[in-house]
Amino acid sequence: MPVPLILLPPSEGKSSGGDGLPWSKTTQSFPELESARKEVIKALKTAMKAPVEERSKLLGVGEAKTDEATKANLSVNTGKTLPAIERYTGVLYDALEYGSLSGKLKKRVDSQVVIFSGLWGILRPGDHIPDYKLKMGAKLPTLGKPSVFWKSLISESLADAASDVVWDLLPNEHSAAWDSSICGRRIRVSFLDDAVKDGKRTLVTVSHWNKLLKGSLVRFLAESQIDGPSGLKGFKHPEGYVYKSSLTVEDDSSIDVFLVAKR
Repeated sequence: MPVPLILLPPSEGKSSGGDGLPWSKTTQSFPELESARKEVIKALKTAMKAPVEERSKLLGVGEAKTDEATKANLSVNTGKTLPAIERYTGVLYDALEYGSLSGKLKKRVDSQVVIFSGLWGILRPGDHIPDYKLKMGAKLPTLGKPSVFWKSLISESLADAASDVVWDLLPNEHSAAWDSSICGRRIRVSFLDDAVKDGKRTLVTVSHWNKLLKGSLVRFLAESQIDGPSGLKGFKHPEGYVYKSSLTVEDDSSIDVFLVAKR
């Protein structure tokens, strides 16, 4: 029986450099997306010819960092590569602590995790990629938003790879790039603080710690191999987040679950 998939966003933070071959000379997951990836790369390179102010806005970085990001984007086809799990260095990936996992657990993460990307569509953790800069919600002049461009392609690829259960840990920007109806059950997870606000206890969505908490959750999912919300009863986080079954919302194809910490 196929293992549950875990859908993750990429990270803004990335390691530079690498020692792997250019991406097109490596074996990539979802090879059916190769021509589409080349189309996005072509559109991105065209966009890098625009004035610095336009590039800065498109890439979502200050003008001081635009030249660096532009250089990386123009070198995508020839740049040295790293496995995606090493390239992405954001809070979520730091909290996952992939490097500290046993060989067995690394194989689980490699087989379960699918990373969404504005440039690559979807990736597996072991896929080699160069440094680059492109958000899923950016608008490329000759292509439009990557999330719109990729949606049918990603959905078709995931339909072939998906098990009955998919843990969707994507932010809205990336969730827009796939059709969840292709899987049996999509489980979305939110973290909430049970805090006092204006003298009353209120459930508040966690924003600052959200990525860190999701990284810890990915590690737990790989270790526990659970395929439904009830298994989250075993999730314990140092900050006190625990599964609250009473808050679960379920329909025919989706389950929304919540982990709450009292403040």
